[in-house]
Amino acid sequence: MLERALHQTRLEMVTSQLAARGIQDARVLEAMGTIPRECFVSPELESLAYWDGPLVIGHGQTISQPFMVAAMAASLVLQGDEVVLEVGAGSGYGAAVLSRLARQVVAVERIPELLEAARARWSALGLDNITGVLGDGTLGVPEWAPFDGICVTAAAPRIPPSLLMQLCPDQGRMIIPLGARAVQQLCLVRRVQAGEVQIIPQFACRFVPLLGEEGWDEVHGPET
Repeated sequence: MLERALHQTRLEMVTSQLAARGIQDARVLEAMGTIPRECFVSPELESLAYWDGPLVIGHGQTISQPFMVAAMAASLVLQGDEVVLEVGAGSGYGAAVLSRLARQVVAVERIPELLEAARARWSALGLDNITGVLGDGTLGVPEWAPFDGICVTAAAPRIPPSLLMQLCPDQGRMIIPLGARAVQQLCLVRRVQAGEVQIIPQFACRFVPLLGEEGWDEVHGPET
């Protein structure tokens, strides 16, 4: 009974939270309607899985609002044959959605417990085109680069240089929240001709901070 109710709520989420707010990419809508978000939250929050907002997942982290997951995925304009990097695997939900849109997803996470749980969820759902990597997401995953798309699910004070260099020139797209710890702008980033970087602000947002060598220092703020 609960499974059927959650399925119906998921379909309603696609209609009322995503399509109604301008998410038009049919592949993104299908992915969001297919991946069971309830599998990526704790049992006590299962009934809130499709609530229009973020939910805590422990270790000071959250699973993002469904609209934000969809908007970030749509901004990458994926066709199905891309290799995508997700920075901040968290619960594993974002990578699961991306796995339905790209050929290969590399998801990096700095918290071992979160990555272990995410890997178990991916395996249980048969999502075999996701590779989970434990490490500093601000440094990317050079051995898998270059990436056609990079989705950064935590707020950075500036674009991490390592991620920019691992993004494919011209056609590659990075979606990343940039700004202060309190509030940011979600930005689309592209490497264009002659080394130029194009940054296109999308809308205001609020994410947990991106911690790491090229992100925020956990104690003192942005590293220099």
